[in-house]
Amino acid sequence: MSQADAKPSPLRLVQVGLRSVHIAAMGLVLGGIALGGGYQRLKGAILVTIASGLLLMGADLLKGADFLRQGSGAALLMKLALLGLGNLYPGSRLRWYLAATLVASVGSHMPGAWRHFVLLRGRRMQ
Repeated sequence: MSQADAKPSPLRLVQVGLRSVHIAAMGLVLGGIALGGGYQRLKGAILVTIASGLLLMGADLLKGADFLRQGSGAALLMKLALLGLGNLYPGSRLRWYLAATLVASVGSHMPGAWRHFVLLRGRRMQ
């Protein structure tokens, strides 16, 4: 059976669904902030973004914590740091959140060799 014919695992299907929800919710948060929406107005989208993000991270951790040492994990940690800066500096929150979104997009779409590159070892994880 070729890789194209293989059925995705149930965990992978859950991850695809969660990622779709996460992207949509974050889009609502970014758009809401850009249009001047405050916490009360964006609360639902914020909570869905946080919950889906935590579940996505949990799904990755189920496979092992090694991903945190790889390029994809570094992108995740950088994204979380940028989101934290957005909360620390609410006047420039939109800029920090946009930067976090860009880092997340690059982290999700960079070539596999970079995504699985182990930063401390200087080589790709098998």
